[in-house]
Formats: sequence, C-alpha cells, structure tokens
Amino acid sequence: MSNLFSPLHLGAIELSNRVLMAPLTRCRADENHVPTDLMAEHYAQRASSGLIIAEATMAIEGASAFWREPGIYSEAQIEGWKKVTDAVHAKGGRIVLQIWHGGRACHPALNDGDVPVAPSALAIDDEVHTPEGKQPYTIPRELSDDEIPGIIKGFVQAAINAKRAGFDGVEVHGANGYLLDEFLRDGSNLRSGPYGGAIENRARLLLEVIEAVSEVWGSDRVGVRISPLNSFNSMKDSNPVELATWLAKKLNDYNLAYLHLMRSDFFGIQSGDVVSPVREHYQGNLILNMGYSGEEANQVIESGQAEAIAFGSSFIANPDLPERLRLKAPLNEADPSTFYSQGAQGYTDYPTLSEADSLAEA
Repeated sequence: MSNLFSPLHLGAIELSNRVLMAPLTRCRADENHVPTDLMAEHYAQRASSGLIIAEATMAIEGASAFWREPGIYSEAQIEGWKKVTDAVHAKGGRIVLQIWHGGRACHPALNDGDVPVAPSALAIDDEVHTPEGKQPYTIPRELSDDEIPGIIKGFVQAAINAKRAGFDGVEVHGANGYLLDEFLRDGSNLRSGPYGGAIENRARLLLEVIEAVSEVWGSDRVGVRISPLNSFNSMKDSNPVELATWLAKKLNDYNLAYLHLMRSDFFGIQSGDVVSPVREHYQGNLILNMGYSGEEANQVIESGQAEAIAFGSSFIANPDLPERLRLKAPLNEADPSTFYSQGAQGYTDYPTLSEADSLAEA
C-alpha cells in the first residue's frame, strides 16, 4: 500500500496520503441548513483522510434538493462550517467544500414553493424525499440567459464564504445530474444559444463558474467533479466519452488543484471507458472515484492512472478507513437505512479498529 500512502500536492493543498473522502450527502444539518456540532464530530473522526471533500453544499438560498443538507450562504452557516474546519484541522486533516446548485433536483416542497430551475424544462423521472414524504419531481423552469450571471455570482459568494469558514479549497460540483451537470449533458440540455447545442456551449456555465471561483481562491485550490456516465437523476448523454475527452482537454487551461472523475454509472445503465481518455488528455491531478478497493486503488496510483482515489460509502462506516486499508483489516458494513436520517446513529457511532478491539476484549 506504499503508493496509496505517499504524500501528494493537489495544487496548493498538501496531503499526507492519497485516500480521499468523497463528498457524501448525509442530511445532518439543521432545518435552516446550518452545519451542526454532530457534523463537526463526524468530519473530525475522518480527518486521517488525505483530503476530505465535504458534502454537496447549497451555494444559493432556495436551491435545496435534499431535506437538511447544509448551505454556505448565511452567517450562521459560515459559523457552523467553521466549527467543522476547526475540528478537522485540529486533528491534522485537510478539507475542501463542494459548492453546488441542485437545479431540477430541487423541489418546491423544500424551497417555500419556488419552482426549480434548469437548462431545459425536463423533469427527473423519480420521487424526492420531503418533510411531507416522497413526492414526484416537478417540471423545472428553463433559466433565461440573462439569469445565468446571477447563478455564477452565487457560486462566487459561496467560494468567498467557504474561505471565511476556514476550508482549504473548494470543489465545484459538476456531476450527478445537478445544475452544472444538467447544462453539460445533451440529455438534459435541449436549449439553443450560448449555453446549448455544441459541447463548448453546454460546458460554458461550468467553465464560467470555475473561472469566477478561481478568482476568489486561486485555481490551485479549486477542484471540479464530473460524472459523464452516471444516469442518477435521469441523466444521459449521447456521447459521454466524447464529453469526457473534451472536458479533459479544456480543463488543462485552468491549472486546477484536481479533476475528480466518477468512473461509472450508479445503476449500470450507461457504460464505457471514460478513465482512459481523461487520463490521456488531462495533464493535472486526477482523482478517481466509485467502487475502488484498497488494492485496486494502490495499483491505479502505481500505474499512474490517477494521483488519488476518493472513497465514498466505505468512509461512512469506517472513520479510520486509511488505517484499515493500510493494515488490510476488515471493514465495517454501512447501514443504508441511516444514510439520510437525522442523529448520531449510522453517522458518528461506527467504531474504529481500536474501539472494535476494545469491545471484543470487554
């Protein structure tokens, strides 16, 4: 496991190892989307990760796609996140914030009745959890071109607020069927004009957000996440490999801290190799994600296919995941029934190896 546990610089961010914690929405903020003390405990438990990429966080008020996900647009939210970053830094960890707009995955029941916005008026074919129970997704309102500068301004303010909250950088969320990804893929973006049609137009909003956020942080503290194959949130693209390849080439212009690539589809509907063309054409730090074991991750880094691997569900149940991977120790099993519940169960109560040993000896 020596490759997985070698140090790494992601732009200006210095990492002690290459076992990264992927962003994981857990819905433990309060009803005003303010990060809680429980969240600070959760992230601090996982500070041995080379880098924590904190969960999808609302850049703009009124863009909620989950119940009780955090935001970064209010003073109370900034203060709540400050407790998280302080707790992680006190344990020697590094943490960046994933800034995000839910787009058509938002719902009126979560946003005081406001209709969600998207590149095109196409609804997600599924249901969303709300305080009133599951409800079908609604048809979004198509954003006008003159509204888009306001979206970019919201991401800029989120980046400013993330810096005030003590993060080490930000990750722009361009994946998983949320607003920026909705613009990227031709299955959800049917518009014409400067933000529709050809790939360079569909990617325009993502690139404009990256440029604007980099003005706040410096591009060497900005990452971006993409998921060209993932069909989550009714997403598809007619040529995901071409899209991934185009992005890999274009993102070289920005000197980013990293590109975070999800390699496959949650549901196995869309398939293809997006890793090889992205590795071939992207010259910066590449983080891969989705379904890696410790052994495969180590091999990937040794081969030069990626600089680091982000682990998702295994970090939910294993706060000491780097140590477990290093020792090739058994992993705790995650309980999906608590992924989006409130409270400590399934969030801060998974034992570390040393705690499990103590319980076994008791």
